[in-house]
Amino acid sequence: MNKVQVRNIVIGEGMPKICAPIVGRTREEILLQTRELKAAEPDLAEWRADWFEKALEKEQLREMLELLRGELGELPLLVTFRTGQEGGEQEISLEDYEKFLSEVLASGQADVIDVELFMGEELLSAIAKKAHREGVKVIASSHDFEKTPNTGEIVERLCRMQKAGADLLKLAAMPRDPGDVLTLLAATWQMKECYARQPVITMSMGGTGVISRLAGESFGSALTFGAAGRASAPGQVGAKELREVLELLHEKL
Repeated sequence: MNKVQVRNIVIGEGMPKICAPIVGRTREEILLQTRELKAAEPDLAEWRADWFEKALEKEQLREMLELLRGELGELPLLVTFRTGQEGGEQEISLEDYEKFLSEVLASGQADVIDVELFMGEELLSAIAKKAHREGVKVIASSHDFEKTPNTGEIVERLCRMQKAGADLLKLAAMPRDPGDVLTLLAATWQMKECYARQPVITMSMGGTGVISRLAGESFGSALTFGAAGRASAPGQVGAKELREVLELLHEKL
């Protein structure tokens, strides 16, 4: 399986890497959260641009990206606009979504961008090619806040992401019971062992699914998300506590 290097970290080897979100609605909130995030010392920062009230205004977006890059220094920056249909804070048209991603790439400030699978595989493939020309990595993502798909469906979605040219393959789902968590972990292991050429990122959301955020190294998930202040998804553990658990498990493995 390929490893993915983003600045000074390598995703797909050793302990799962920790990504912490920035979810402020205003410039001031974003900068405050960014400073809190740095104190938590994650491996990557994710800017959830859908929380930002002016994310779709070109000049405001460019300014915010430049400010984040200056604050984060060498800490890798993942830029995400999570659509409303996948749990995000704003609705967005396909046209505006593509414009947003293209603008982020043109800014030269992002190290990784998130592209949702269900916005279309043609878009995912086109953005991946454009990103790679700019030296930017792509996380393809799929989120289900209602249920956990069966093993075959999880693997199929991850394979579609890989075929479209994504560097990292991400799926998050909501469990209705512990059996759903086992389904996601089994699908992660199957994907890693049988099909994955690129690193896989999976998580089962909510309190029931917390174990999936901790057990990535055992089952094949290469990155996990931990909060540094406000969480961006149900079930996120604090980034510092998350690292303590991951390090403990890594030592035993």
